[in-house]
Amino acid sequence: MAMEDDDRPRKKITHEIGQDLSLLSVEELTERVALLKTEIARLEEAATKKRASRDAADHFFKK
Repeated sequence: MAMEDDDRPRKKITHEIGQDLSLLSVEELTERVALLKTEIARLEEAATKKRASRDAADHFFKK
């Protein structure tokens, strides 16, 4: 029966800010931390790209 459980697709991990964490296992909390760290990196990269675009536009229009 354990093999059948392993073949099922895993539920996608989601996290809601402010969510009650008391019912989550240590493993689930660790997965969520990794998920959020990945999301933070993605957000920082997007902000950096937007900042670079804005700076390029500012530089172009100031001349």
